Amino acid sequence: MAARKPKAAPLKGREILVGVTGGIAAYKTAMLVSLLAQAGAGVSVVVTEHAKRFVGTLTFQALSRRPVASDLFAEGVYDADHIALADRAEAAVVAPATANCLGKLAAGIADDLLSTVLLAVRCPVVLAPAMNDTMWNHPAVQANVKVLRERGVRLVGPETGRLACGTEGVGRMAEPEAILAEIARALTRTR
Repeated sequence: MAARKPKAAPLKGREILVGVTGGIAAYKTAMLVSLLAQAGAGVSVVVTEHAKRFVGTLTFQALSRRPVASDLFAEGVYDADHIALADRAEAAVVAPATANCLGKLAAGIADDLLSTVLLAVRCPVVLAPAMNDTMWNHPAVQANVKVLRERGVRLVGPETGRLACGTEGVGRMAEPEAILAEIARALTRTR
């Protein structure tokens, strides 16, 4: 009887695109990037201008061991980076996914590097929403979530807990380990 071959780790050698938007939960995304790198994934990070106000690009660069992308029209470097990033990605995750990000993605708006890359990916997309509970429960946000789910986008969270505004409610970004598990599930199904 032949020995069973051990299963390969679902993240080892896989290319993951991590988008970071402007929310306080961006600090948790640093841990997600670290966990992905430790699992053997290649990690490309794209940050929005608002995300830079919460976590510096140097943090993500150090954790991913790759340059961090943020500018759709970087001076002297236009080589369709948004398409190259999208083509390389085997899974894309946005953490935190703000109400603004959900709305742009649902409406097909591409006005920065991250939103442009997300419209060009052909891989599973995982969103980790994070916002105030009033915003999360707003009919416009819920309509956008419905549209995104219908298109096959995966959502992990949001969770109930203490929010940055000091209240308790639904809107807290899922923990990095839960997001990592969802990325692994998405990759397992696409292998």
